[in-house]
Amino acid sequence: MSKGEAIISVKDLKVQRGGAVVLDGVDLDIHAGDFVGLSGPNGSGKSTLLMTIVGELEPMAGSVTVFGGKPGGRASRGRIAWVSQAAAQLPSNLKISVRELVSLGAMSWIDILLPFRRAQRHERVENAIRLVGLEDVAERDVQRLSGGQRQRAVVARGLATEAEVLILDEPLAGVDRASRDDFLKLLDRLCREEGKTLVMVTHDQAAIHQCTQCAICIDGNVRFDENHASAPAVMQVEALSLAGDFASSERKEALRGGA
Repeated sequence: MSKGEAIISVKDLKVQRGGAVVLDGVDLDIHAGDFVGLSGPNGSGKSTLLMTIVGELEPMAGSVTVFGGKPGGRASRGRIAWVSQAAAQLPSNLKISVRELVSLGAMSWIDILLPFRRAQRHERVENAIRLVGLEDVAERDVQRLSGGQRQRAVVARGLATEAEVLILDEPLAGVDRASRDDFLKLLDRLCREEGKTLVMVTHDQAAIHQCTQCAICIDGNVRFDENHASAPAVMQVEALSLAGDFASSERKEALRGGA
């Protein structure tokens, strides 16, 4: 993984939920600009780990630091955006345009207290929409979007916060093959060109192997955490139909060359 000081550091973490220990002995460092793929069976502790990182759960033992401070504290406020699976599954009776949905991510108490910041907020919204390539459907009702477009809109809402870290919880669920490939290219571009740090939870092993820098398997603790370009190939998975110049290939070659 990347060199330098970690922006998210997990040391000997132990977390309990519902009276049972879910995570035990987890050690993990994530650095600025990393694209991390997180997988594991249901109930293995993936969501527990993420909720601890964002400050929703307290560890029983060990430590978690985010941007040098306590999870959910002042040091990380506004710097991490959680793009949940549920966020793309809006109620069918909710009428909201893409621009309105993205605007929710740009809204803060400071904007409410300082109306003159409205122009800055508008700029953040338009930039987020541009980054995910939804300019042509910005006024369209979210319910009329394809699964891939809706997922892009939800990511744009996270980008509108100007967060440095995007945590994506099963972003490929309900996304068809063609849209998935385009969506993965978008994530790669956000990491490579926009400098975002991405943590993607997914059961799609092919996607993890293809486009992330580091594959981590969680099953109570971290089972695997290294450059998976040199790891054994994922067996019995369907290869993604990604372009040959997909940027993660360049990263993997660079990592091999530096090994």
